Amino acid sequence: MSLHSPVAQLATLAAEGGEHGGNHPSLSPFMTGGAALVILILMLWIVTRFNRDR
Repeated sequence: MSLHSPVAQLATLAAEGGEHGGNHPSLSPFMTGGAALVILILMLWIVTRFNRDR
């Protein structure tokens, strides 16, 4: 079994993907980061509400 053919196909696929940039136009880094920050702060608040044994 030769690995040359699958490796060549993956290399071609990877080379074609570089042209598009990989980001969808509707995704804003600030919106994604802000949503992640809000979720993490909400999770921190929930965890501190359950930790009342002190």
